[in-house]
Amino acid sequence: MKKFMQTLQVAFTYMGTVVGAGFATGQEILQFFTRFGSLAALTIVLTTFLIGWLGTKILLMSREIGAASYEDLNRHLFGDRAGRWISLFSMLNLFSVSAVMLAGAGSVFHENFCLSYPIGLAITMIATLLLLSRGISSIMAVNSLVVPVMFVYTVIVVIVTSTQPTAGSWLNLTSAESPLKMVAYAFLYVAGNLSLAQAVLVPIGSRIEDRSVLQAGGWLGGLGIGFMLLAGHFALSAHMPGILRFEIPMGHTVAVLGSTVQMLVLFVIFAEIFTTLLSDVYGLALQIRQHTGWNSLLIITLILIACYFISQIGFSRLLSVLYPLFGLISLLWLAMMFMKKQANGNVR
Repeated sequence: MKKFMQTLQVAFTYMGTVVGAGFATGQEILQFFTRFGSLAALTIVLTTFLIGWLGTKILLMSREIGAASYEDLNRHLFGDRAGRWISLFSMLNLFSVSAVMLAGAGSVFHENFCLSYPIGLAITMIATLLLLSRGISSIMAVNSLVVPVMFVYTVIVVIVTSTQPTAGSWLNLTSAESPLKMVAYAFLYVAGNLSLAQAVLVPIGSRIEDRSVLQAGGWLGGLGIGFMLLAGHFALSAHMPGILRFEIPMGHTVAVLGSTVQMLVLFVIFAEIFTTLLSDVYGLALQIRQHTGWNSLLIITLILIACYFISQIGFSRLLSVLYPLFGLISLLWLAMMFMKKQANGNVR
């Protein structure tokens, strides 16, 4: 039973790190998959395999080398010189996304709970600091709560969609986009999410000694992510193309169920923002501590303060500026992962 629960914790933490606010709102699924039509289901299968395989690879390699942070893993994969550069880019990505997530949390409080934007930021920062003071165990505990709720939300969306006359649209949805672009976006999705997920997968891999738990947890997490991607694609396809005009398209798919389910949607969106923020700040703090030797709580506090000032720019403006840069850097990281695999068959 203990081994089974550890496996679930690994899987849920992996899923909670990858499945962020963009997924919960439906925007991520819409932009990376659904808009490409019926063939998107095939790229979701490809994405599921890559996320399961590479996520498990990160976990196992971190265990084997005893990596203290993702910088140790990157140096092991790419050598000291290239590894330092990759880790520097990863640090920039983590900090950028942390600022975006904090801004998103502030927006949720401001737009839905009648609190000012700065107060929403402050509440989120305090909660983050309190939880991260307990280390990686708090991240795993939070995800063990949030991911099952996410699953319930996903199942509700599927059930509601299956009763509609357009439920079969995902099988015959057409698109003017090229298949090459569709595949490129699938790799962009994998690259972006895995380059962030390594921040929490590496310390999990180093913490858990049982190789079979890491292997099963990595693949189970990958399959869970794939299931939710396919479920979201199924639901959104039934509302195409009109769904494209909504800011929270997944919320629209269950709007007929009333305010109770809409509150569930709101909780899921905030929870996924929060779990991503926890994972990214924790991974960033680990790398900084490795170089400076400073106290972890001091580092986390400084990171959150810096994110607070950057988040004043606003959620949507941060997304439009930082995410394109983040995507390009992430593709470089994924390319180097594949190059290392080709150069050394023992890395798996």
